[in-house]
Amino acid sequence: MSRIANYPVTVPSGVLVALAGAKVSVKGPKGSLEHEAHPLVKVSQEGSQLKFKRTNDSTLARAVSGTTRALVNNMVNGVTKGFEKKLTIIGVGYRVAVQGKKLNLTLGYSHPIVYDIPNGITIDAPDQTNLVVKGADKQLVGQVAAEIRAFRSPEPYKGKGVRYLDEAVVKKEAKKK
Repeated sequence: MSRIANYPVTVPSGVLVALAGAKVSVKGPKGSLEHEAHPLVKVSQEGSQLKFKRTNDSTLARAVSGTTRALVNNMVNGVTKGFEKKLTIIGVGYRVAVQGKKLNLTLGYSHPIVYDIPNGITIDAPDQTNLVVKGADKQLVGQVAAEIRAFRSPEPYKGKGVRYLDEAVVKKEAKKK
């Protein structure tokens, strides 16, 4: 059984936390985020720490209290340091370019793919084959990176496609006569 909800979340200086009923709002140098806590979890602020208490001892309350603590901790880390995912593009003629709030991907299809970058996310392309997705919301950063990867996921024979920088693609052996 996890006891993650028993550990308080330390709020660094420069970060404002507002508690309004079940709504937790965190504002920092990288942006502001909000989360609606589950009714079975009470969030309280004591000095520079956020504490999480469950209202009863049911299985759901124990699970949701740990999840709420982890989500609020990710919010605090996001508005202070931010999150990033790195992607690399492998394939002849595959390239990427950022133009304003649009991401242009050339991934071997008959047409270029234009992806609208959502609010709260910044995408940098240091060169034509690398991408860095940055933002304060951990879930949104992961979702955007997964959507970009889904346009052309790595294929198992040559490894061509969009992959995470640290992803290992297991290659298959080609069919033999």
